[in-house]
Amino acid sequence: MTIEMITKEDLEVFRQTLLNDIRTLISPSQTETKEWLRCADVRKILKVSTATVQNLRISGKLKSHKVNGIYFYNRADIERMIHETTG
Repeated sequence: MTIEMITKEDLEVFRQTLLNDIRTLISPSQTETKEWLRCADVRKILKVSTATVQNLRISGKLKSHKVNGIYFYNRADIERMIHETTG
């Protein structure tokens, strides 16, 4: 049976490796996209004003869901609307 000595440096390397792995696991992926968007996100995607997003919502061209007073828009609905208007 061999005995291996663990040094402070070994523990520090292990700690850094473990922390990096944890950060990777809990951080959102760069390629991950949100399914539900707020008005500001929709404005950036469509390059329109807040009033235009509101008009699209009121006219029924853009479906929304209101949660605690905040309107959320489904990304798929926005992409579908873009494809319908651009043909």
